[in-house]
Amino acid sequence: MKMLAILRKPSAFLPVAMSLAALMTVLFHVALFGVGGRGDEGAAAHLFQLLMVFQVPIVAFFAMIYPRRSPRLAVQVLALQAGTALLAIAPVFFLGL
Repeated sequence: MKMLAILRKPSAFLPVAMSLAALMTVLFHVALFGVGGRGDEGAAAHLFQLLMVFQVPIVAFFAMIYPRRSPRLAVQVLALQAGTALLAIAPVFFLGL
């Protein structure tokens, strides 16, 4: 099985897409409103949280199914999923949002 074949599976690409959407949400919010703290969490914060939390069961499903079929490629895809999740979380951590 090739990497592109695995990445076409929804359980492989959805967490990556959700992490990138969460990153874009943070960047869009910072571009519009800046980094300054607000008293209440807005819609952008809730959308970020939902995108990050709802990908956990998808990654868990992928981690249960694909390592048996192709362990090396599954680890690469899991690393990609983890990397994009860390990429999405990094601005929130470093900017203190």
